Amino acid sequence: MDDNGLKPPIDLKSLISNLTIRTKLISIISLILILALSGMIMLATRFFKADNEIRANELNHKIAEITSLNIQTDFAALVEKLNLMGNTMIQNFPQKGIFTDLFFANDRNMLYVGICVPAGNAYRAENFIFSKNAFTENRLSLADMPRVIAASSEAFGRAFSGEAYIQNVSKSFWVPAIVMALPFQKNADGSVASVVFGYLKLDKFLQAFQTRDIFETFMVNSGGDIIAHPDSKVVLSHGNFINLPIVEEMLKSKLDNGQKRYRDAAGAYQLGSFKKIGIGGLGVISTVSEEKAFKAVYQIRKRNLLIMIIVLTLAVLIVYFFSKTITTPIIRLFSATKEIEKGNFRVDIAPTSGDEIGQLTRSFVSMGRGLEEREKLKETFGKFVNKEIAELVLKGDIKLGGERKSATIFFSDIRDFTAISEKLEPEEVVEFLNEYMTRMVGCVNATSGVVDKFIGDAIMAVWGAPVSYGNDTEHAIDGALMMRKQLAEFNQGRGGIKKPLIRIGCGINTGPVLAGQIGSEERMEYTVIGDTVNLASRIEQLNKPFGTDILISQDTYAITRGIYRVEPMQKIKVKGKAEPLQIYAVLGRMDDPSAPRSLEDLRRLLGIEMTGKPEVADEAEKKYEIIE
Repeated sequence: MDDNGLKPPIDLKSLISNLTIRTKLISIISLILILALSGMIMLATRFFKADNEIRANELNHKIAEITSLNIQTDFAALVEKLNLMGNTMIQNFPQKGIFTDLFFANDRNMLYVGICVPAGNAYRAENFIFSKNAFTENRLSLADMPRVIAASSEAFGRAFSGEAYIQNVSKSFWVPAIVMALPFQKNADGSVASVVFGYLKLDKFLQAFQTRDIFETFMVNSGGDIIAHPDSKVVLSHGNFINLPIVEEMLKSKLDNGQKRYRDAAGAYQLGSFKKIGIGGLGVISTVSEEKAFKAVYQIRKRNLLIMIIVLTLAVLIVYFFSKTITTPIIRLFSATKEIEKGNFRVDIAPTSGDEIGQLTRSFVSMGRGLEEREKLKETFGKFVNKEIAELVLKGDIKLGGERKSATIFFSDIRDFTAISEKLEPEEVVEFLNEYMTRMVGCVNATSGVVDKFIGDAIMAVWGAPVSYGNDTEHAIDGALMMRKQLAEFNQGRGGIKKPLIRIGCGINTGPVLAGQIGSEERMEYTVIGDTVNLASRIEQLNKPFGTDILISQDTYAITRGIYRVEPMQKIKVKGKAEPLQIYAVLGRMDDPSAPRSLEDLRRLLGIEMTGKPEVADEAEKKYEIIE
């Protein structure tokens, strides 16, 4: 309290600034929970929609199946009636008239039944019966039947080809009606001699195709023609749905049922199911629009979105007062990390609070100082050893001693370097060597290799140690081919005494080596040793007598067979080896159209003139023998 006895005003900014990170995180977690709940609402809506879709498809399938079973039963009975009436018409017995009258009395939807035979390119009813009452009620006349039969030629044609067929003939009777045509009598050769057919109204069948809630059911034949539909106008207009995706799916499907989500002509998505009846190529289809099926889902989603907006608004207002104390220091730390990524390790940011973030800021600045010192050390160290090895050494991952590895060893050497260096001043030798080595080392690094050491003008490099990338041998040969190109660029503009043309020889061998830190606790060097290394050195020396620039061993060739175009050279017998060795000159990659095609092309490219057989080294220095 002050001198007047009043409490000093609360410094809200200072109070929030000194809150613990735990308190701040509680506030942020509260916001995350709100967002998570909103996400759960959206997921619930999505799952509800998926569940509704499954239910809609199940109902579609069930409606189509039940309807098809009812229709199948009715059409099976119709087939029996037509065959019965056909047999009745071709027989003579006293009660025939009474029997036919009874038939039409029992089936008031039947209009006309007959037996059809071909009549030239058309068809005619050879024998028929009809319902007098139905003809009177529908204002029909027997004089109209030849025209009706002519309009039904598709059904008769299908029946004479041996299949039952049902056709929409509503236009001929001015009411929803169909004709069913069945193969009846057969000739001696098995062909159909006559067809029994019947015209009937669809009043009974249409009752099964009334719209059920949001579902619409209809029936089509194998030609896509509407046979039955809830809207009688569609039946009367002889509508055809052959281009409707669900009808296309049904006609091409080998199964008798199926489902499909599709767009109708208006672009609205529909869920459809079909069930084939198995009679006359008929199929029942049930559809429902997604808009109607998911109406409740869309309403819930709309309500949930409104709730989410309200919740988010309230959450933003609540967290607003806490955000600045958390986000501002974090943003500054984020900007500082970007500077460190760029290599600027000396970042100067001052803590603005006494909480954990303030302590983190101090630690971050201290870390930047440490990284700066470490990077300087690594940069300096990396100039003397490979950077990859430098990092492993700094981490303490490389110990004194070694381990067996399978690696690819590379040696290169400048031809006639002694003669070249004698014509140059020491400073000039160092200058041209540095430029040359920079290019060559760049090729090694670009192919994931490690420069082991420089031996005067020679380079020793390793692929596969300390780290293997799986295709080390291919990388090594690619590195040598890159050196060939780099050397060609290096030699451009050269050719004088002070700038002589440079030619090199490269030897590559693959095999087991001992890799590790060799030396003492005070002075160590990471290197590889073994017979594989010695053989690579010997192979490099063969480039001069063979007139080549890149030679590889048999083991290296076996690993990369088919990748490179090579030329087998004469076999050699290396000192200390009992068996002759085959070596190969590398011309280039198989997929490189500019690579030399032959050894002669390679020598022309390198400017090497060679006649006769390879020269043998002096006996005193001979470490290999070329076998004829």
